[in-house]
Amino acid sequence: MTLDFGAARLNMVENQVRTNDVTELPIQDAMRVIPREQFCPPDKAYLAYAQAPVEYAPGWFLMEPRDISKMLQALVPVPGEKALAIAAPYGAAVLRDMGLDVTELKAGEDLMATIAGGPYQVILCEGAVAHTPQAWKDAIAVGGRLGVVERRGPVGKAQLFSRGEDGLVACREVFDSTPPVMPGFTPALSFAF
Repeated sequence: MTLDFGAARLNMVENQVRTNDVTELPIQDAMRVIPREQFCPPDKAYLAYAQAPVEYAPGWFLMEPRDISKMLQALVPVPGEKALAIAAPYGAAVLRDMGLDVTELKAGEDLMATIAGGPYQVILCEGAVAHTPQAWKDAIAVGGRLGVVERRGPVGKAQLFSRGEDGLVACREVFDSTPPVMPGFTPALSFAF
């Protein structure tokens, strides 16, 4: 039996995206046409539209459709903006389809180093981190936004960082999320009584 990826893609938008209050039509439209299965290894393509993170390289995962759509909506991407996608191959494709100029930092690259090519109006990460690196915050343009999940336990919090006109960076939690923590971004082990 062959899986109908087109139907699965439409079902994903109708049942995982729209039902979770992602109302921005450009996000829905992009997710309806981007073939998410192309970002999965061939033996895991059948998982592309499931409500689960999908491992696309050893230790690196695509964020669940619900979570990536909610993160994109929180970032309020605008066509023409300069964007950075950190270990976010599917998110980068969605942003490109929405008309943003996207630079990618791929899984396995030094994601903690100083970010070149910035500042960026939109920065998106599809994996979780224990703490958001300062280099990522420094790459946010005035008026720009950074979306990342901080996770130090079983449930993470999607964080939206933004840089104001005064140059200061503010942060707010936008939703609960549980993507796997990316390699090299795990919390430091500690002991407490």
